[in-house]
Amino acid sequence: MYWCKVAQTEKEFDAIAQLNYETFVEEIPQHEPNELKRKVDRFHHENTYLVVYKGTELIGMLAFRDQRPFSIDEKIGEVEQFLPKEICTKLCEIRLLAVKKPYRSGRVLIRLTQALNAFAYEKGYSAAVISGTTREEKMYQQMGFSQFAPAVGTNEAMFLPMVLTRQQFEQSLQQKLAQESYTFYPGPVKQQGAIVYSDMSHRSQAFQSLYVRMRSKLLELSGAKQVATIVGSGTLANEVMLGQLKAQQAGHGLILTNGEFGERLQKQAERWLLDFDVVTQAWGSAFDMQALEDLLQTGAYQWLLMVHGETSTGACNDLHGMKQLAKRYNIKLCVDCISSFGAMPILLDDCYLATAVSGKAIGALSGLAFVFSQELVEPVTSLPAYLDLTNYQHGTIPYTLPAALVGNVVEALQAYPARYHQLQQRYDALLQLPFMHYRLPITAYPMIITIQCPNGLTKLATDLKLNGLFVHADSNYLKHRNFIQLSVIQPDFELAYSRLQNLLTFYKQTVDL
Repeated sequence: MYWCKVAQTEKEFDAIAQLNYETFVEEIPQHEPNELKRKVDRFHHENTYLVVYKGTELIGMLAFRDQRPFSIDEKIGEVEQFLPKEICTKLCEIRLLAVKKPYRSGRVLIRLTQALNAFAYEKGYSAAVISGTTREEKMYQQMGFSQFAPAVGTNEAMFLPMVLTRQQFEQSLQQKLAQESYTFYPGPVKQQGAIVYSDMSHRSQAFQSLYVRMRSKLLELSGAKQVATIVGSGTLANEVMLGQLKAQQAGHGLILTNGEFGERLQKQAERWLLDFDVVTQAWGSAFDMQALEDLLQTGAYQWLLMVHGETSTGACNDLHGMKQLAKRYNIKLCVDCISSFGAMPILLDDCYLATAVSGKAIGALSGLAFVFSQELVEPVTSLPAYLDLTNYQHGTIPYTLPAALVGNVVEALQAYPARYHQLQQRYDALLQLPFMHYRLPITAYPMIITIQCPNGLTKLATDLKLNGLFVHADSNYLKHRNFIQLSVIQPDFELAYSRLQNLLTFYKQTVDL
């Protein structure tokens, strides 16, 4: 198996020096020989090395550097004089591109090109320049490079100034490399089938039939009596839920937070000027049910707002226990089920309001927000019409719904209830992979695993990305805590899992922990 990573260990740096010597001293007579048979680059401390492995053998490398002057500047002058202005906004130089002779194949080049472009995109480079040896001109061209200035050097070591722009990559290589890529995102969900019903009017009888099928299945899975379907995101669904509390003058409430999305609910509630207290737990920590009961039995609260599946940590808060408390003390329970709905069987029968979306665990396209309720709500005039649940009662379709999104959800819902078992199996498989002992020790739901990376694994998300394996790690709240997350909801999970399992098996042998 060929795979790439960012070099971090002394063992890797020694292998780089050895390959540097073999390539640029013995093969290309660019430097003087030495007894150690090692060549440490003069810009070593400024370089970021991407290396390619076959199993656990380091067989290739390239180095990124963006400090000026570039080494190619020293050969031909500032490269900008030869390049179009629009690609010079943020340049980097690639140096020391080398692959051991037995491995100079298309497969290795694909891996290196994939890594090169993933890294360049992450850093925001507009183009990369390189001094390519004439001996391997074909290899550079296969990677997307093109010559932009006359060759320089000596007869023994002649070099071509070459450039790879973002546009060249997108035009010639992106589609090919996309076929080598997989995601473990908790949303949006990749769609494998055709998107149909795009020409169907939302006022037609055919659409009404499609809509009824979706609504009936949602109510069956949730145990709710009403569901409003609104074009929008999970944030919009929560706005509708909070707006309803405000419009109905629900009284004094309690909001529970133990992660990013609980905190977002709190901020949204503040914007609605709701009257509430907050119970805050450390991220990923369970709520003390006895302490909550002590609060609720005081009679001071009329509603309670919580997140069920807290995406930021993978925590699954105790919905069953909360429903019991809400029923016992006659409190309106409002629940954000945006990540958990569809990931596991849950009943919303004793929830006043609950929210979900199409583009998470259900596996459909993003774009539809669902608000579940148990009773018909009273009409209000203080809310914008689009946010007023009374407009959606009895399955009414007051505003435009894209038939393509509704039809896509209907298709996705056909997988239930079998999908619950499938997601659980996938989740259990992830738990068997290397590094899973670094996951957060929380009560989780079978959709997402959160790993808190220790020293030695801080580059894991980047290294996975270099190999076309994209995990959830780019949100600021994840970066701040060194969290990476793997979800099980993507349709090509089994193929992605196989690639990930093979890579991590070798990866764990190359890192210092």
